[in-house]
Amino acid sequence: MLTRQEAKERIGRLQRELQAKGMDGALFIYPIDVYYFSGTRQNSTLWVPASGEPRLFVRKSYTRAKAESCIDDTRPFPSSKEFPGEFGDEVKKIGFTFDVAPVQQYQYYQKLLPGREFVDVSAVNREIRSVKSAWELDQIRHCGVELGQVFRAVPQFLKEGMREVDLAAEFEYRLRKAGGEGYVRMRAFNQELFQGLAVSSATAGDTGFFDGAVTGQGMSAASPHGASAALIPADAPILIDYTAVFNGYIIDMTRFFVIGKLDPELEHAFGVAVAIQDYLAQNLKPGAICEELFLKALEMATDAGLAEHFMGAPGENARFVGHGVGLELDEFPVLAQGFKVPLQVGQTLAIEPKFVFPGKGVIGIENTFAVTEKGGEKLSDLPDDIVYL
Repeated sequence: MLTRQEAKERIGRLQRELQAKGMDGALFIYPIDVYYFSGTRQNSTLWVPASGEPRLFVRKSYTRAKAESCIDDTRPFPSSKEFPGEFGDEVKKIGFTFDVAPVQQYQYYQKLLPGREFVDVSAVNREIRSVKSAWELDQIRHCGVELGQVFRAVPQFLKEGMREVDLAAEFEYRLRKAGGEGYVRMRAFNQELFQGLAVSSATAGDTGFFDGAVTGQGMSAASPHGASAALIPADAPILIDYTAVFNGYIIDMTRFFVIGKLDPELEHAFGVAVAIQDYLAQNLKPGAICEELFLKALEMATDAGLAEHFMGAPGENARFVGHGVGLELDEFPVLAQGFKVPLQVGQTLAIEPKFVFPGKGVIGIENTFAVTEKGGEKLSDLPDDIVYL
């Protein structure tokens, strides 16, 4: 569980930012934001004034929230008539997470607190959350150990001719038995996934809504992501791209398996992917500009003659090569075109150079790293090699 000292430090960072931005406080309603600052995911609203003690207003379950919360002033959510009295006349500008709050909720709180100006605190919140403490890094390292153990077991159950969904089920069964929580939280609107994906050359080139290099066919038009009922062939790459979630924290890894031999073009692309990953990892240092790292990765793919296959099927390429991870799968920072911000020590990123060859399959690598003064610290506990069966 989150410690009170950890929560206090997070709230302190937030309050310093609120003061710098001229906000009188921030009101959080999104569950994972509430959890980050309070230590409980119960249905609550968190008020953090720019100075002074925060208050957590709980709808359900108050009993559990009271037991879990690191906020000293944790109380039941007041009535609509009483709620405005919790905010003094000095509170005029309130931070609100416009990136995730539904319009209905925004209007509800505007009505409860008339005369106040609501301003977007999303960027402040996401930047604070992007820098992980030593405690958070330990949570992600633990995820890496557990996920690595499941990957090591894959040769025990991966067989030619089995369905992709059966491979996924075997993998997820072991991950769940290890205590994996399964909730893969994503902040971006319209993005979702079920733990990860296991796909073969039969469906790996399929395109879809998911903002990543690989989508997979999924089980239906309503669930068009991940494993399908397609059969896994020999002599083709099998991608297993999974998260592990423990204590709320996420790690993201991809490994490749082949039953038989691999096409020489795909072997070449794998070598390029590893070279890109290694270059990026060496340069995950404070001050490095995210966009510049992405452009260097694209340059390396171009020089290898693989630009049209980089990070997606030709014409469907994703414009990033790494994404922040933490309590959500799509945290800041992002190694992407247009993300012209410097890295900071303690940020954690999943680096995933991949190449998609429709009709042949997908190849690449993915590991999660922490930004340090010496470059990226690998948090995912597993060799990078393709596993041949």
